[in-house]
Amino acid sequence: MGFVRGAFGVRGWIKVHADTQFADSLFDYPVWWIGKENDWKPFTFKDGAVQPKNLVAQLEEVTGREQAEAMRGLKVAVPKAELPPAEEGEYYWSDLIGMDVVNAEGVCLGKVVDLMETGANDVLVINGEYGQILIPFVAAYVGDVDTQNKQIKVEWGLDY
Repeated sequence: MGFVRGAFGVRGWIKVHADTQFADSLFDYPVWWIGKENDWKPFTFKDGAVQPKNLVAQLEEVTGREQAEAMRGLKVAVPKAELPPAEEGEYYWSDLIGMDVVNAEGVCLGKVVDLMETGANDVLVINGEYGQILIPFVAAYVGDVDTQNKQIKVEWGLDY
């Protein structure tokens, strides 16, 4: 959902970069999981505000600047079960990561390892036998997204 950019003030507030459609939607979740890899801890959201470039948030368990600063770079997450269901034809990025990407000729281009937001559209970042491939996540290139079989079909040649 985002990451901690650092401390805000001296009372333990944190600055957060939100990777959500609406930055303040993080405030809808009473518990944030903050951490990295296999080291996650729950934090109770207490208060927050939207600023021009980030959010600032107060968490019950963080009471001082040093604690807040120590969280710099950690990811902010919420349990997937708490997220609203995706609309028809929309997907959470986390659902797309790890999917195989296959072109119209049946060639597996690799797996989705990340997505990038470019402003105009999102871009699939694919790693595989053919190196890293970037494919705009738009209808002109992306066909069927099969969440059951974890496969995305694309109109993308090996020579693009």
